[in-house]
Amino acid sequence: MGMPLALATWTTVVLAVAACALAAFVLFAGIRRLLNGRTSRIAESVIKDPEEHTVTDADGAVRSTQGADITMPVENLQEIWTPEYLERLARTYWRFLTRATLGLIRVAYTEQERFIVLLFRPFVLLSFQAPEYEMDADRGIVRWRIEKGVLVSRAGRGGNGYLEIDVRRIPGERAGRAGVHVEVEVANFYPAIASGIGRWAYANTQSRIHVIVTHAFLRSLARLDFAESKVGRWALNRDPDDLPSPTPARRTEG
Repeated sequence: MGMPLALATWTTVVLAVAACALAAFVLFAGIRRLLNGRTSRIAESVIKDPEEHTVTDADGAVRSTQGADITMPVENLQEIWTPEYLERLARTYWRFLTRATLGLIRVAYTEQERFIVLLFRPFVLLSFQAPEYEMDADRGIVRWRIEKGVLVSRAGRGGNGYLEIDVRRIPGERAGRAGVHVEVEVANFYPAIASGIGRWAYANTQSRIHVIVTHAFLRSLARLDFAESKVGRWALNRDPDDLPSPTPARRTEG
């Protein structure tokens, strides 16, 4: 039993590495096209990751955080600091993922879930619970709790892990400019390939691809080109007080 199991593990790892190598090639082409587009940059985006931006716990849970400081004219920040634009920021993230992968990775919507699919369902890579929105005068958060999918192990299913975009206002460095610090965090994520030899494969393939894509997304925000929401839950809403106040995500016990 040991030999077939070991062979199956190695086969899974090799296939995962090959798939990630193909994905990296596609991403390079897609991201280069996006960042070299003709849309003008209204803001400035500077990558500022935490010192320990990717950490794996002893039990295999991964936390990965990428961040950027984005500065813009004061009037632009005032215009977009609303629940409507927080929801549009969330949609912009998914749009960027689809464009960066040249349409291979797409997002399917239902009222209660979001699905990251390879071209179309039923090839679901990850599924998320409906997004949670929180906002006040200084901070905005959108959070998707991870439900299931082929990229996540059993330990990470059912909402324990999450993907989150956290936006905090920061002082502008020049007169007439304002800033935000944007962080994209994946936490309590248990990768399906990150056990044993798969942990090395994950760190050098899926994890690195995630960092590359997230940095590119953060740089793209300098254009302030926000996609229209597919759902429009907060469309035309301009009062941050209509949303719950921001709180750190908590790991679900049980």
